[in-house]
Amino acid sequence: MQNSEPIATESDQLVRAAWLYYIGGNTQEQTAEILGVSRVKVARLLAEAREAGIVKISIEHRFGPMAEVEETIRRHYGLDFCRTTPPLLSDSVEHPAKMLPPAKLADEGPVARRAVAMVAVELLRERMQVDEECVIGVGWGRTTAEIARSLPAMRRPQAKFVSVMGSLTRNLAANLFEVVHHLAAKTGGEGHFLPVPFIANTVADRQILMSQRIVQETLALAEKANFYLISVGECDERAFLFENRYLSAQELNELRKAGAVGDTMGKFFNAEGEVVSSDLNDRTLAIDLEALRKHEVILLCGGRSKLRPAQGILKTGFVNGLLIDGDSASQLFHEITAELRGEK
Repeated sequence: MQNSEPIATESDQLVRAAWLYYIGGNTQEQTAEILGVSRVKVARLLAEAREAGIVKISIEHRFGPMAEVEETIRRHYGLDFCRTTPPLLSDSVEHPAKMLPPAKLADEGPVARRAVAMVAVELLRERMQVDEECVIGVGWGRTTAEIARSLPAMRRPQAKFVSVMGSLTRNLAANLFEVVHHLAAKTGGEGHFLPVPFIANTVADRQILMSQRIVQETLALAEKANFYLISVGECDERAFLFENRYLSAQELNELRKAGAVGDTMGKFFNAEGEVVSSDLNDRTLAIDLEALRKHEVILLCGGRSKLRPAQGILKTGFVNGLLIDGDSASQLFHEITAELRGEK
């Protein structure tokens, strides 16, 4: 009986080594251990990757074995496209990385977010034309912050980056004010942000803030976006909002009791992507979710801890494109194929 497992090509090995070393932040020794080769071979692979032009400012190469994964995910959720990175923590697409306990999954996050950010940078460079106005709606999150850090300087004066949510009240890298500012500075374009907090104290406060002229003008620009870059957050102790004390333990417990598995664009939702009944949903300041349905929405998913909320949002049908790290994509691919075989 023939072994049906595809054999990795030399080109695929070059790409995987480049991602692990340059994007994953691994040493050559760590990269060698993950790939199961010697450090000397890793050094040779990295040198060949540079000589072949695979490694430039970003890694400009598709990872062949992920084509089936991308297409399966795309068809399953009715997306226009799905782009992944190579699986960085597993040996192959056929053998996904072992799922870790929730407390350990967070350790994967930084590498996964950097990898997804590089794919997003490639997409931005494709979409932003020097001679055409391009309005890009941006949601806050650690992955969008990585995009702002990773985007190389370029002249795109017609680009307009506009925040679609209120900002955080502390100087964090994921704060939309910082993200939009850096994106505009890198491109020579314009940055527009909502001068309001992400969460108002009361529903009445939210209504007052949302009625301000500058807020209405910014939201009007956001509703003209060519496309939106959004991400999702967990609804547990790993959540960015909880870790940074924007959600109290009581609020988090109430959200979970209401069935919330994650949040996006200022709304907390359940496993089916339905907005849950919560006072918090009435106090967050962001563009109306219904406005997104009229435009292209690109979801960023960096890390397997984000898979459950990402699946919920994907079920709503308003996401058009998905940028996801290879390990999360592989896990999602196996869940989809198991479901199609009737194993779930």
